[in-house]
Amino acid sequence: MGKIDPAKRQLVADIIRRLHQGLTVEEAKSEILLGVGKLTSAEITEIEQGLINEGVSPEEISKFCNVHAKLFESALEQTVAAPDAPSHPVNLLKKENREIEKIVAGLRESAARGDTKGVEAGLGRLHGVVGHYVLKENALFPYLEKHGFPGPSKVMWSKHNEVREMLKKASDPALRTQDVLKSLLDEVEGMIFKEENILYPASLERISAPEWVEILKACDQIGFPLLVASGLHAALAEAENRGVSGAPVSAGEIGMPTGSLSVAELTALLNVLPVDVTFVDAEDKVKFFSQSRDRVFVRATSVLGRSVQNCHPPQSLNRVTEILESFRNGSKDHAEFWIQLKGRFVHIRYYAVRDPHGLYLGTLEVTQDLAPLRALTGEKRLLSDGN
Repeated sequence: MGKIDPAKRQLVADIIRRLHQGLTVEEAKSEILLGVGKLTSAEITEIEQGLINEGVSPEEISKFCNVHAKLFESALEQTVAAPDAPSHPVNLLKKENREIEKIVAGLRESAARGDTKGVEAGLGRLHGVVGHYVLKENALFPYLEKHGFPGPSKVMWSKHNEVREMLKKASDPALRTQDVLKSLLDEVEGMIFKEENILYPASLERISAPEWVEILKACDQIGFPLLVASGLHAALAEAENRGVSGAPVSAGEIGMPTGSLSVAELTALLNVLPVDVTFVDAEDKVKFFSQSRDRVFVRATSVLGRSVQNCHPPQSLNRVTEILESFRNGSKDHAEFWIQLKGRFVHIRYYAVRDPHGLYLGTLEVTQDLAPLRALTGEKRLLSDGN
């Protein structure tokens, strides 16, 4: 990836700072074109990332994100060719953008005609844009962060949340006005410009081919909300046939399809869960249990290898055997019970554990005290004050 000339970087960074202080977009455009000329998407993202690294808050960058897009519109020069494969994640995301554009155009037409039902239907379809943003946030952004480029996660994700809130407001007939709807549609279209002219070219310069395969896998797991058929499974099969595997597993770690953990990490993770778990293998032997701080039912290592039938009182033995047999023969996948116990409201769930081919591997018992959850009222959001 080519680096921008330090003098040019400093000049553009200074112009952006002055833009935040009141310089007009047109004045800034003129200064950039006169002093710098053309800029690639990678150079633009490098400059914005540099500002974040120097202490400009992501919130400040996000606040002026749309202004930056207008600022660089004239100076933007595409230097990264789009990938040829139709099932490349970038091409699939662009294909979704074409669907979003159709929805936006339909909404503008319905609004112009005063067609309330058409607007309602269009806003319903536009909710697919939320899923489109989820793809970027969870499939693409993590790989940019691995390359030392966390700017999109901090800036673009903030813009995603703004669109989510605007969509929520526009979807409420009591809050929807022409201005509210127009602002939403303008923001959605602006995001498409930023994706295709800045984010995707910068991503193509940074992310390797094997990493794009992993992104494709993540997209398959999440799903494209606006594409009915994308050839995604065929592309994944081709990648697997080429022997492209997941991220390497470090020595001493347990490799799994969705990541890897050391034994210490896995043990701590299971013990910190707000539930107690016990695993009984296919031979009905207790094989594992977690050691959460406030276990509902006592467990000791002496239980390991013990027949699960011997872990229950005679009165409940028939019911336990019946559940295990239903899991084993495939007639059921789960069972649940709840009891009152010493001021606790205990929820007990049993799940049949099977491999991808349906082979029975054992049973997972999950126990949780629901009393604190049943006492909750109202709501507490992530951004609320307090712990």
